[in-house]
Amino acid sequence: MKVLAQTAGMDNSIAKPDGIYLAHTDEEKALIYSLRYQTYIGELERYLDVADHGEETFYEEIDEVSRQVYMVRDGKVVGAMRHTWGGDAEFSTQHVMQYQLGEFLAEVQPQEIVIGERFFVVPECRGSDVLLRMFEWYMSFVNEHRIQLVFGDCEPHLLNLYMGLGFRPYSKTNYNSPDVGYLILLVILAEDVDYLQFIGSPMGNALKDFGADARIPQVAEEKTSRAGTQSQKFSLADDYWSGVFGELEKLSPSDIDPFSGMTEDQRARCLERGSILECNAGDVLILKGNTANHMYVVLNGVVEVRDGADVLALFTPGDLFGEMAFLLGMPRTQDVFAATDEVRVLALSEAQIRLIMKEDPEIAAHLLLNISRMLCLRLLKASENA
Repeated sequence: MKVLAQTAGMDNSIAKPDGIYLAHTDEEKALIYSLRYQTYIGELERYLDVADHGEETFYEEIDEVSRQVYMVRDGKVVGAMRHTWGGDAEFSTQHVMQYQLGEFLAEVQPQEIVIGERFFVVPECRGSDVLLRMFEWYMSFVNEHRIQLVFGDCEPHLLNLYMGLGFRPYSKTNYNSPDVGYLILLVILAEDVDYLQFIGSPMGNALKDFGADARIPQVAEEKTSRAGTQSQKFSLADDYWSGVFGELEKLSPSDIDPFSGMTEDQRARCLERGSILECNAGDVLILKGNTANHMYVVLNGVVEVRDGADVLALFTPGDLFGEMAFLLGMPRTQDVFAATDEVRVLALSEAQIRLIMKEDPEIAAHLLLNISRMLCLRLLKASENA
């Protein structure tokens, strides 16, 4: 690692006009690594074994060959991201493994691929246009170098945000990070402008339309069409609802699930903006300490709650998990793993459920009553087995 400035206690002030910049100096990079630490470690409690806690710096070896981009507003750094471009250096073994690049590199040149990671926006600017402005700048880089594939990943609760920008899931297995847990692998097909405009992505205007000369890698088209993750918002309605309701209808009439007793319309409203995830035995669905407050419903297979090597509970189709973090607004207290192959779970967006609670109290009351009944039955079963 190159020598970095002391960053403990550093604020985000910088003597630059408003704009988006590529970091060149050690001072610029040190500020980015410090703010990255404040976000990922101080706020989200991620990557605790990777960061330098003495200097309060989150630097990784890949940063040495990657580009650090940051945005300045009112004399302060308000956001940053890392770009790792195949035109600068060979992709690391870690990147090839994590993003499953082997099949893509068989068809696409390294200089036609970029990986975006470590995005952050400072708390006071979240919900503003900072993320969008940075992505528009990012796409200008893609245009300049005629990059075909833009890779990234996200946690389930951010899926619809990234898919709204134009990212698409492309893996059947996704990636399990020891520091974050379950990550959905994503890619933008940069010259498929028709798709971006069809979904209303703002990147549809930021990316150049090459018309009949557009290059859309066949491997990317094939993999995105077979992805193991579906989003209600960006999937064909019949495909999505049949996947959800078809699994729930297999349950015994006496079983209680979060949507028991609801009409089809009420269930559909409850599930808007949810996503279906597929995973295999050993995949981490929830990592202890994670602050994302998603709830999950098992559609197929078995998942298990663990405390270290000890299995505390098993969940099967119709069961709900992750509801304690949602209801109490607290970090995850246990790890949850897929116990079998071909596990399918429905991830329910915290933001959308809270919106339903605000705008449709009747449906919200029905949902929360079902959750309460499921929790009571779980406690009753635990006491009987004690």
